Amino acid sequence: LLCIFRLDRQSIHLTCADSQAKVPWEVQRYDGWYNNLAYHSRGAVGSRLVRLLPARYSDGVLQPLQEPQLPNPRRVSDVTARGPSGLPSAHNQTVLSVFFGYHVAFEIQDSRPPGCPPEFMHIPVPEGDPVFDPNRTGRVLLPFQRGPWEKHSSQSPNNPRTQVNLVTAWLDGSSIYGPSSSWSDALRSFSGGLLASGEQWDMPKRRGGSNLMWSAADPSTGQYGPEGLYELGNGWGNENVFTMAEGILWFRYHNYIASQLREKEPSWSDEDLFQSARKTVVATFQNIAFYEWLPGFLGEKTMSPYLGYQKFVDPGISPEFQAAAIRFASTMAPPGVFMRNKTCHFQKVVNIDGSSSPAIRMCNSFWNRQNPNLKSGQDIDHLIMGMASQIAEREDNIIVEDLRDYMYGPMRFSRSDLVALTVQRGRDFGLPSYNQVREGLGLAPVERWGDINPQDLADLYHGDISKLELFPGGLLECVDGPGQVFSSIILDQFNRIRNGDRFWFENTQNGNKSPCVSACLPACLPACLPACLPACLPAYLPIFLSVPGDPCPQPSQVTTSELHPCTNATKLNYFDAGSKAGFGILVICLFLFPVVSFLMALVVAYFRKSKFKKFQKAGANDTTKEPAAGITGVSCEWHGPKKPLRPVNLLVDDRRRLQVFDQSGPAQRSLSLGSQTHLDVLLSSDYYRRALLMKVPKEYDLVSTDWTRVAVRDMTEKELLREAVTRDQRTQIVETFIRSAFAKVLEIEKAGARDLSGASCRKTREALQTELTGTEFADALGLKPDSLFVDSMFTLADKDGNGYLSFQEFLDVIVIFMKGSPEEKSKLMFSMHDVDGDGFLSKEDFSRLLRSFIEISSSLLSKGQAEEAIQAMLQAAGFNDKEQITWEDFHFLLRDHEKELKFAQLNIKVFTVWGGGGGGIFSLFREEKQQALSGLQSPKVYVKPKKDRSNRNAVQQKIQHFKRFIENYRRHIVCFTIVYGITAGVALERCYFYGLQADSSGVPETSAVGIVVSRGSAAAISFLYPYMLLTVCRNLITLGRETFLNRYIPFDAAIDFHRFMAMSAILLTVTHCLGHVVNIYVFSVSDLSILACLFPRVLANNGSEMPMRWSWWFFQTVPGMTGILLLFIFAFMYVFASHYFRRISFQGFWLTHYLYVVIYILTVIHGSYALLQQPSFYIYLIPPALLFLLDKLISLHRKKVEIPVVNATLLPSGVTFLEFKRPQGFMYRSGQWVRVACLTLGTDEYHPFTLTSAPHEETLSLHIRAVGPWTSHLREAYTPDNLEQLGTYPKLYLDGPFGEGHQEWTDFEVSVLVGGGIGVTPFASILKDLVFKSSVKFKTQCRKVYFIWVTRTQRQFEWVSDIIREVEEQDSLDLVSVHIYITQLAEKFDLRTTMLYVCERHFQKVWNRSLFTGLRSVTHFGRPPFVSFFSSLQEVHPEVGKIGVFSCGPPGLTKNVEKGCQQMNKRDQAHFIHHYENF
Repeated sequence: LLCIFRLDRQSIHLTCADSQAKVPWEVQRYDGWYNNLAYHSRGAVGSRLVRLLPARYSDGVLQPLQEPQLPNPRRVSDVTARGPSGLPSAHNQTVLSVFFGYHVAFEIQDSRPPGCPPEFMHIPVPEGDPVFDPNRTGRVLLPFQRGPWEKHSSQSPNNPRTQVNLVTAWLDGSSIYGPSSSWSDALRSFSGGLLASGEQWDMPKRRGGSNLMWSAADPSTGQYGPEGLYELGNGWGNENVFTMAEGILWFRYHNYIASQLREKEPSWSDEDLFQSARKTVVATFQNIAFYEWLPGFLGEKTMSPYLGYQKFVDPGISPEFQAAAIRFASTMAPPGVFMRNKTCHFQKVVNIDGSSSPAIRMCNSFWNRQNPNLKSGQDIDHLIMGMASQIAEREDNIIVEDLRDYMYGPMRFSRSDLVALTVQRGRDFGLPSYNQVREGLGLAPVERWGDINPQDLADLYHGDISKLELFPGGLLECVDGPGQVFSSIILDQFNRIRNGDRFWFENTQNGNKSPCVSACLPACLPACLPACLPACLPAYLPIFLSVPGDPCPQPSQVTTSELHPCTNATKLNYFDAGSKAGFGILVICLFLFPVVSFLMALVVAYFRKSKFKKFQKAGANDTTKEPAAGITGVSCEWHGPKKPLRPVNLLVDDRRRLQVFDQSGPAQRSLSLGSQTHLDVLLSSDYYRRALLMKVPKEYDLVSTDWTRVAVRDMTEKELLREAVTRDQRTQIVETFIRSAFAKVLEIEKAGARDLSGASCRKTREALQTELTGTEFADALGLKPDSLFVDSMFTLADKDGNGYLSFQEFLDVIVIFMKGSPEEKSKLMFSMHDVDGDGFLSKEDFSRLLRSFIEISSSLLSKGQAEEAIQAMLQAAGFNDKEQITWEDFHFLLRDHEKELKFAQLNIKVFTVWGGGGGGIFSLFREEKQQALSGLQSPKVYVKPKKDRSNRNAVQQKIQHFKRFIENYRRHIVCFTIVYGITAGVALERCYFYGLQADSSGVPETSAVGIVVSRGSAAAISFLYPYMLLTVCRNLITLGRETFLNRYIPFDAAIDFHRFMAMSAILLTVTHCLGHVVNIYVFSVSDLSILACLFPRVLANNGSEMPMRWSWWFFQTVPGMTGILLLFIFAFMYVFASHYFRRISFQGFWLTHYLYVVIYILTVIHGSYALLQQPSFYIYLIPPALLFLLDKLISLHRKKVEIPVVNATLLPSGVTFLEFKRPQGFMYRSGQWVRVACLTLGTDEYHPFTLTSAPHEETLSLHIRAVGPWTSHLREAYTPDNLEQLGTYPKLYLDGPFGEGHQEWTDFEVSVLVGGGIGVTPFASILKDLVFKSSVKFKTQCRKVYFIWVTRTQRQFEWVSDIIREVEEQDSLDLVSVHIYITQLAEKFDLRTTMLYVCERHFQKVWNRSLFTGLRSVTHFGRPPFVSFFSSLQEVHPEVGKIGVFSCGPPGLTKNVEKGCQQMNKRDQAHFIHHYENF
């Protein structure tokens, strides 16, 4: 009997103690390091396996040999290891010996955990396999993952893949205390030198949640996770209940020794007691393993005597030992194990279904958490005593079905084949063949299959015995014990472990030996018992062997037939139905964030609009007019289904006209009751008779509610509303009427006049029978109903005088305008005012004719200006002395404008719909208009250039255009290339790394697509988001414009580049999110072993296999939670930054953009968790963040200084003029802009405006148009009423100045300034600056400036006229040429515009100033022809190589300017460089 066991066949007592004093010796490390002082890592945790023979891989490096080079492992298992169970051990070895051998194997080797990156060698199950594929699917795989290897191996045939050992190779008690100090600390109680106990004092801890123990799933119950497993030093100690019992046995033994030492030496510390007990336990364990268990295991083979410590011996585990030789012990494992008590009663065990059996079934004992037979320490005693009394299986090649067919597997397929796995492990390790090992060991190779196996195995290896693998070959030579090969390998391994161990218990040269331990030699002699083990046994009885006369012999050899059957293999889907639904809903919710943000933005926009409208109503003057005296009534007008009712006042005046007024005052429509032969009035008979319908012939009907008393006939309200013709319906009828008329006159095909076939015959007939009212006729011409022109035209066309125009009457008029000659058109205009038809017009009639044309510019000219223009026309025509004017006189007046008159026509509004495309009215005159256009322009500047040699063919023009594009945008292209080149570079580098190079990450074997996409986009985002900050460093950009950097960096495109980078970043963010959606799904269906390779800092592979659920990734990880928050914030930022919402709620845009601080913080946190790689975002962020911080400090230094306003004027058209004090040291250039905040409106809301003052002026000025809430409130703040209450002007905060492209106007000899609407403000400063510099003889490069002002009406911006007038007065050198385009008027060749053009030219000819502006500048009607204008500049300034074009206004204007510049740059002449700003 072993010295530590006291066996009286009743119980087992652990009674050995060491009387050594306090710890004076070197304490052996737990991880095995520094055992060998010359080679520190030998035998340590993580050390390489030591090959006895060269590796055998298919490529010589790392690729294993597999089918078809070698047979299927499952077939090898069937042929090699299948056979009957129930044969007893030839040497009467007990089951305790078998599982003690397992414990020894766990002590010195562990290479079973999967390696990283995950590599799979799944074993195909032959079709129709009775255990694994009974349904003959042919698709079943036994999961297999390659083991861990040394990362510096796998490089070449000289350095092939070499696996590593994850525990120490020494017999140092690592299976009892763990392979590391932290593991040992987790097992200790730190009291009395004891290991921590669980609920029972003689049982270890059983707490869940620890990652120390390997926690594979129980294949019989499906339980998984660390809960319920005992915490032992051996990570695989819970693999089955029998190895677990071995671990508990050594746990008890340590605590017994520690308790004995404490009683003997109460003054010792916990550490002294623990290390002393550990030393004794380890020495005892070495003694048992080498001198009790190993001789019995090897049979006749014996260990060589111990010759002392040999420091040059490497104790490393060999792959041949680990993956083949030691697996011989599996042949001795029984299908079941008895339990008995100390009275030799063999008890029944409870199965998982509640039934009973004589023994615990091996196949149902793997990874048990709650085994009903092992609830207490006494049950463990019964199991150990049962193993000590039971004889093991025969030492041969037969392995019981519990291991061969029902070995535990992963949760995806819960059963496996131990033999097949062992064969596959040998291939993974690159083991040499059976004969190669025999030769390497000095044994004769086997040359005939008949020497070891029947013909079946030869067939699998195609008769080539050289291919026979080590494990099946070595297994087949085993008869009543391990054969020559396995015995040699095992002896070699244990000899090297013993001889190379400096801390071996027999080594007397290390100064660490206890006299008692050194005396307790393998054959525990009676002479040493009194000194070493006072309580040792009175008789020597072995427990690893069953000897004759055993007081508790086993009832019988255990067979599978008397045991509970093994549970079959089960499959588990990690991503069940519940996970799919929840995952899908969450992903949909995440991608609905932008929709939610959009809806919230709509709500904000709605309230902002409502608030702004209330503000406008409150500030507007009450313009409601009381209707004239007459019969009045109050009701609500119905406009159609789903349209709100409109409160109206009804008035019947003394001219028998029914007029409809709304709350704004003017009549909305007028119905002539006197001209009607009859009226149909219908009244609803239900709903309290609230609806009334008046059928109005030739017009749309009037439907009102809450009407005053009228004699009517009844019908239901539903019928009444169906009977009514609404305004929209009437509009469609009128449109059909006019389109039909023009289609008939011009003989336009159906495609040109919009096909009328879609309209029903009834509707078409109804339209052609319609007669137009005067209001409808005026609306079609785009004029007011009370216009003199409309009145004259309508009276002329209404031949029957009934107050309506029939289809034929309308047709007669438009025939002349559309097809008539200039003489016919002028005669028609003359006849419109020749009321008597005598062919003469009085001077008053002629004045009325002119007034009818000039009145269409009523918003431009005051009444006095109009009369002045008429007098100028009469004087220019020489009609002052004539009392009557003939048509010949009138036509003579138009002699210089015959070409304009030729193309004059009526501008009918309906044709903007159907004639603006490829067909229609306008397309018929497009070519003639372009030809006539040059005649309307100044002969000097607007002359259409001639064709010359510079014009080239289409290919040459394309080439020239491309060259000019490159020249104009070379800075943009370079910066774009640099930024997006870096973006693409960092993204591709990460994609390449994770797709092809990240072998240690395991990406190629897992979520390759998702991780590559997410990491690549993350790298690009990490660059774009930080460096976007540089595009909004306004102060640094302004400073950069004044340096040489302006020649290389397009600073004026900073905001455009900011938007472009932001859009790119958000697209990459969406891509990043999509990648993570794929990743999380893949992670949720991947084994934990794979995830542990990907995320070693977060997840540890403890064998539980079950991956973290998708909800864990989203809501229980820092990247998941911060990612969701980031996505939510991005959705808000980008929605509120859109053009529409930015205009409606600038404050909302600004507030959401302030969330950038939160974004950068969350992004840093998002990446700092380092799930997959070390965080790098902060590296990208630091440089631009420092520059941005510097820029912010510059702004903060000045933006909180209160600036007093010295003058505030409320100009027409909602423009507010502010003049304020210029801060000390405030230097700026014309064309620059500032950001201002009004103290009364809030100190944090800044808005950008261009300075309209010149740099030489002592004060600063702004012209701010009230178009939004903030600018409207600003205007309200400076109203006289508010100023009277405040007593002073509200002060401002000022931030700036900031540069933009307009300030570069001085860099060109010729500059063109194009301003649209309020976009004229930067050019006001430039014009004043230019004139001032010329007046003081300041030398500038600019020699000529063309200023084009495009405005709907001049009266909107009278202050600009004042500035232009001032410039004209001071511009003695004719540096500035101003051209004003008024776009409010009708289309260029409209008849009325043509006559207005004639009036303007006559007035300018007489007075040398514009009729409309009073300026010398030329006023044009319509939109500027930029292409022709730029063409003429190339002719006027042929010596100029570059012309600067600066535009500011709405996007439509700047786009047209850009197109004009691009068109000109196709030519090989002076090219145009365009700078623009939009508002």
